[in-house]
Amino acid sequence: MIVDAIKNAELYYSLSPRIKQAFDWLATTDIAALEAGRHDIDGNNLFVNVMDVALKPRREAALEVHDRYIDIQIMVGKAEEYGWMERCDCQTPREEFNRERDVQFFLDTPQTFFTLNERQFAIFFPEDAHAPMLGEGSVRKLIFKLLI
Repeated sequence: MIVDAIKNAELYYSLSPRIKQAFDWLATTDIAALEAGRHDIDGNNLFVNVMDVALKPRREAALEVHDRYIDIQIMVGKAEEYGWMERCDCQTPREEFNRERDVQFFLDTPQTFFTLNERQFAIFFPEDAHAPMLGEGSVRKLIFKLLI
């Protein structure tokens, strides 16, 4: 997992060419004008989900993991809290892995919590179990999905 400010994004471009492609798209897009939903950048190789979501309390945190995609989650407005733990430490699956949606949820309690503020991002790799959408109120966020 990586947590940083958008102004430092280029530090991570060497990890995947799609990371640079995602941040280049972000720099040239009017986020406020985007409708909620999926926006293709490079088909299934790279796309972004624009989401307006209601946040939930920590006790409802559901850890999720992905096999085929790296997530870059970016805050647009209000802060959002996340839970995290290493995927290998997850012991209690809520369901089987959904190959079509590339996701599995776990009932385990996150090992740690952190907050992302506006103009910050988190990169979650397949090794990272993450529980997003924690806090109070609602928030607009971007979730870039980068095919590995």
